[in-house]
Amino acid sequence: MISLRSSFPWLRMPLFALAVFAILQIPADAARDNALVVDLSDDLIGISTGFTGANVLLFGATDGEGDVIVLVRSPDSRVVVRRKSRVAGIWINTDELTFDDAPGFYQVAASGPVADILPARLLEANQIGVDNIVFKPHEFLSPSEEQVFREALVRNKQRSGLYGESVGDVSIQGGRLFRTRLELPANVPTGEYTVTVLLVDNREVVSRSTRQLSVRKVGIEAKVTEFAFEQSLWYGILAVLIALIAGWFAGFVFRKV
Repeated sequence: MISLRSSFPWLRMPLFALAVFAILQIPADAARDNALVVDLSDDLIGISTGFTGANVLLFGATDGEGDVIVLVRSPDSRVVVRRKSRVAGIWINTDELTFDDAPGFYQVAASGPVADILPARLLEANQIGVDNIVFKPHEFLSPSEEQVFREALVRNKQRSGLYGESVGDVSIQGGRLFRTRLELPANVPTGEYTVTVLLVDNREVVSRSTRQLSVRKVGIEAKVTEFAFEQSLWYGILAVLIALIAGWFAGFVFRKV
């Protein structure tokens, strides 16, 4: 069998160049992937009776200097925002708008002002800052009307402590080590949270790392929730029976008094 490569030596050149390029790219890609190392002090937050919130330490190191942005976001859920109007002297709900994918919890921390770290287009692309969260309305409204409901949604979440009103602080030590604390309020929703860490240099994202933070109920609360979802009929019957017994017992006690 005649080899084309032996007959035509120039055919070996592109393959050789490709091999050299691949070898040179391996360490570069590995270095890029390892440019950001991140970990959490706890990856599971258990909600039980008396839960008053939690603090999670996020820490890590970078392979080079740069700014760090941390984005914490819970799973999206459907949220209904209602607007009240005064009708005949009474405040009642007159309009509403449903958002299909609003995060239940949202927090940003950074090593500096985010507007100075990244340009507006990258802040919008990565949904950094409450003004850049993408809310998809279930119904069509004019942009001005949609903006009114959007601002109301953000305002309600901030009032509940679920959306950060300001950017948290990420401290960097020695140009390589960084840390920040993630503060979760007592009314934090359950679910699998996504913690995204961005390494920024020269106003460009040079590396990205993602960690999962699980927030779920534990103990008797978890058992009750599981029973309510898996045995909804029996849960409803049991709830009615408990209410009847409690009412009967209260009536019996007050009659004696």
